[in-house]
Formats: sequence, C-alpha cells, structure tokens
Amino acid sequence: MRKRQDTTQQVPTFILGGTGYVAGELLRLVSAHPYLNLSAILSDSQPGEIVSSVFTHLFPSLKDMTFSNLESFKFKINAIPQALVLSAAPHGVSAALIDDILATAESVDTQIHIVDISADFRYGSAAAYEAVYKHPHGAPDRIREFTCAVPEHYMAAPATAHMAHPGCFATAILLATVPFMQQNSIEPQWFVAGITGSTGSGRAPTSGTHHPQRHSDFYAYNALVHRHAPEVTALASAASGVTADYRFVPHSGPFARGIHVTAQARLQHSLSTQDAFDVLTEAYSGCPFVHVGASMPHIKDVVASNYAHLSVISDGETISVMCAIDNLVKGAAGGALQWANRLLGFEETAGLSAPAPGWT
Repeated sequence: MRKRQDTTQQVPTFILGGTGYVAGELLRLVSAHPYLNLSAILSDSQPGEIVSSVFTHLFPSLKDMTFSNLESFKFKINAIPQALVLSAAPHGVSAALIDDILATAESVDTQIHIVDISADFRYGSAAAYEAVYKHPHGAPDRIREFTCAVPEHYMAAPATAHMAHPGCFATAILLATVPFMQQNSIEPQWFVAGITGSTGSGRAPTSGTHHPQRHSDFYAYNALVHRHAPEVTALASAASGVTADYRFVPHSGPFARGIHVTAQARLQHSLSTQDAFDVLTEAYSGCPFVHVGASMPHIKDVVASNYAHLSVISDGETISVMCAIDNLVKGAAGGALQWANRLLGFEETAGLSAPAPGWT
C-alpha cells in the first residue's frame, strides 16, 4: 500500500467508457465509495445526456448528472491537483484516450492515477498485444507506466503510477491456478472450462446475447483460441515464475452475470485434497475478497460482489480447482477499485465489502 491518503477529502474520480455494463458497475461502486467523489463520466456518443437515462437503476445516486465529452472531461482534470481515472473504454480505444488524458494532466502537473480495465495495458509490449488483438497499440510508449496483475497476486506496493486489471475470465483462472504453480505442485499444463453470463459479451445486442437465443441454452465458443489464454499464460508466469500451457474452452451460460471456471492439471507429486486446500488457504491468507471453502462455489454466492469463492479436489494424480466470481465486479469494476484503493493508500476493502445479494 502507498502512503495513506487523507480520507477527510474525497478524491475526484473520472470514468471513461460511460455507457457499458462495466461502466455502470463503476458508477454504482464509486457513487457509494467513502473516499471517492464521482466528478465526470465520458461518453463521446451521448454528451449532455442524463446518465440515469442509460442506467435507470442508478438515479438515486446520480440524479441529473450528465455525460461529458472529452474536452470538458479534460478541462475538469486540468482544474484540480489530483484525480483518479477508471477506464472501461473498449480495447483498442482506451489506450489513446488514456494517453491524451495523461498528456493533459502532465501539462498542468495534476497528480493522476489510472486503472485500465480494457486489454490495452495487460501485455508487457506492444508486439505481444498486437499478436493477440491484430491491430496497432494505441499508446505503446505508455505501456511501461502500467502494471497488470490480479490484486491478490501482487501484494507489494504498486511499482507504477497506473494499473491494468486482467480480463474477467483471466481473473477467475489466475485465482484458481497460480497458487499451485507457485508451489510447483502440478505439471505445467492446465485444462480449463469456464462459463460466463451474457453481460460478459457487452451491452450491444448480438445473436449470442439475444434473450430467446441465450435463455435455457448452453454452448462453447472460441474453444482453445480465446484471447484471454495468452494473457493468462503471461500473468501466471509473472506471478509464479512458471510458464504453463493453458488449454481453455469458454462457454456461454443462460444467466446474466457471473463466471465459474474449473481448472484441471496433473500433479507433479501426490497431493491430497486437504493438502491442496491448504495450498489455497495459505496463498490467500490475508486476502479479504477470496474465500476458500470445502463446498463447491456457486455463482449466486458472489454475483454483484467483489468476492471470489474457491474450492479444490484431488485424487492424488489430478487436481481440479473451481472458482466463482462476478464478471462485472471482481472480474472488472471491483478489481479495478481494489487497485485504486491501493494506489491511493486507502484500505483495500473501501467501498467493496458488501456481500452478494444471494437471490439474484
């Protein structure tokens, strides 16, 4: 954690990519955060529109707040000594926006921290990013200013002023697998099946998110070629020192939000279920948002919260690790706020400790 921020004054907070599902969760969480003050939401497509006309459920918190265009957004940042920016802009868009905002802040000496939820700063080089996303990086000179990790796998004080959060599937897979790589417990190959709700596909309607198509259906997509796999490989290696092969098959589930992953690997040496349980509990000791339990994780127990539920079973030769998270919170907006809290010197749990509703 950095030097503790003065909590008597709230930090002005700005959100990029203001009309998507993740942005909606950022708005909900920031508006209730004890140490953050929601100052502006960028939407170049809907500047001047009332935010609660897009997110009706947030009217009690946002009232008549309107979306800002980029110029007014930057003007507000220019006028203050400190700012937090949370980016939910799409990959391929976020980096250029962030570069522009950082250049503006630097020109007037505004102290600024950015947490990016897009994929734009998850890789250590522009070449690695471009190999996966097949287009040029929007701000390659800024990559060195960001660190990307799951908060639970990077417990030291952040080494950079800005952070990037892994993808939602990546978050769940990393939480499930990294502890066993750190202990050299497994052969370096994981077979992972993951299921996500329809909000993981974004707000724009597609055939895969259309209710008559998605309801009561279940199917795999992008089997063995999902773009989170190379991201997971790189981040798991950084967290554990082991480079593993991840064979990942994602599935679309008939629910709106939540992710469940099952990761399976062969053991290097015999490990009982209790031993495996101990590996997880030791790895996440002191991590307030990770619960390791004997019962199998349920997405209903984590949806709309920043908590991750993990369990594990072993037959002595093979290990299976299960993880459930909310894709929009722990896998995106909530994880980003964890990083923001640490960058600003707040308690990591600030604004994030509410449990899941349970009956979603």
